[in-house]
Amino acid sequence: MEPYPGITLLGLGPGDASLLTRQAWDLLENSTEIYLRTDHHPVVSGFPAGLLVHSFDDLYEQETTFELVYEAIVKRVLELGRRPQGVVYAVPGHPFIAEATSPEIARRAKAEGIPVHVVEGLSFIGPTFTALGIDPLPHTALVDGLELAALHMPNFPPDVPALIVQLHSRAVASEVKLTLMEVYSDEHPVVLVHAAGTPQARVESLSLYEIDHSHLTGLLTTLYVPPLGAGVSLEAFQEVIAALRAPDGCPWDREQTHHSLRQHLLEETYEVLSALDADDPAALSEELGDLLLQIVLHAQIANEAGEFNMAEIVRGVHAKIVRRHPHVFGDVKLHDAEGVLQNWERLKAAERQAHGELEKGLLDSVALALPALVQAQTYQERAARVGFDWRDIQGVLDKVEEEMGEVLAAVNREARAAELGDLLFSVVNLARWYRVDAESALREANARFRKRFAYIEKAARNEARNLQDMTLEEMDAYWEAAKGSVDKTD
Repeated sequence: MEPYPGITLLGLGPGDASLLTRQAWDLLENSTEIYLRTDHHPVVSGFPAGLLVHSFDDLYEQETTFELVYEAIVKRVLELGRRPQGVVYAVPGHPFIAEATSPEIARRAKAEGIPVHVVEGLSFIGPTFTALGIDPLPHTALVDGLELAALHMPNFPPDVPALIVQLHSRAVASEVKLTLMEVYSDEHPVVLVHAAGTPQARVESLSLYEIDHSHLTGLLTTLYVPPLGAGVSLEAFQEVIAALRAPDGCPWDREQTHHSLRQHLLEETYEVLSALDADDPAALSEELGDLLLQIVLHAQIANEAGEFNMAEIVRGVHAKIVRRHPHVFGDVKLHDAEGVLQNWERLKAAERQAHGELEKGLLDSVALALPALVQAQTYQERAARVGFDWRDIQGVLDKVEEEMGEVLAAVNREARAAELGDLLFSVVNLARWYRVDAESALREANARFRKRFAYIEKAARNEARNLQDMTLEEMDAYWEAAKGSVDKTD
């Protein structure tokens, strides 16, 4: 096989020279020179005599990131491909599997009109699954280890197995391990496959926390992560909800609408708040699941109506959060929470302008259905972000005292109700200044009252008395006793 003009992309297979394709070997025998992304590959030592071999390994020493290395290689191969004799560029494995340079070379060459010929190579994937003794179907995630190492969370669903490639050093393995441990336990069983497709192939079964301990890790190392089990991904949960809503699904779920689920959504939200108030992680986990059920149900109903789907929901909120956090995902410099909130409001104002909502006020997006205390505190927080706030807490305290005086001075029921509302609003503002959530504070106070009053009721039953027959002084004595008893058990 004679070399082609333009660019020939050659796959060198996983590492065993016997696994080179006949076409690849013919090309090597009939070429005078070849350029390698790296010469750190077992088949290189078995190249035909007289073949002039170049490599780009020096770029790995010169550049600071893999992206810069790959960009330099792509530009150089394109230059070589413009020569009358063209160029043969070879990479480990297959030119288009787990290989950053070849697809980009092919894309840019096509745009320039440079001919590209691909000589297939056996990918490392086949020999890796042979070493594992498993079938990758029905689905296995193929994950770049270098990308995964830079993430905070795994970027694939945990109910499918994953093959993590480019785990080429113990340092990379350590970073990958930390990312995976955000979802998987330290003891989760995994498998390291070294040099698959070569006589030196080795398989290590170990726990996740051990993957950066292996002395065999190198350029030809791959990590296989078995799934956590069924029902642990959002996609799997969406399928459950879709099945409930299907023609042969649950009659009750099929009848639900956005409006009929409104009360359930509200109830589940309050159940989450109750779990938070109780500081009960197990209950919080369960209640968050129930709240997620409501969200996925609404998404499924909307999908069936052609309104929107879960992917659109996630895409929208993902874009919004990234857009509103330029200090994290961009180059904006903000140094404290106050600066973040002020910038947040500027960004939201710009969004309103872009959407033609110039008449929409700062407080218009606050839900009218919010509990009154939450709504009041939200109004105050948003106004404060643009500078409408007291200079110090003394102004807030003075305002509370002023509103209390106006309550006492009110001359009728209507005026008294209005002044009490102003007083409550001022007290909420005081809570905000003390960095206390007013709604949570009142809910906790309600819970304390309920427990203390239950203590009084129990004391009355123990004495075989009715509450109505007890004097206020007697009940107050039990109330004080309750403060020293039931409050300590909270």
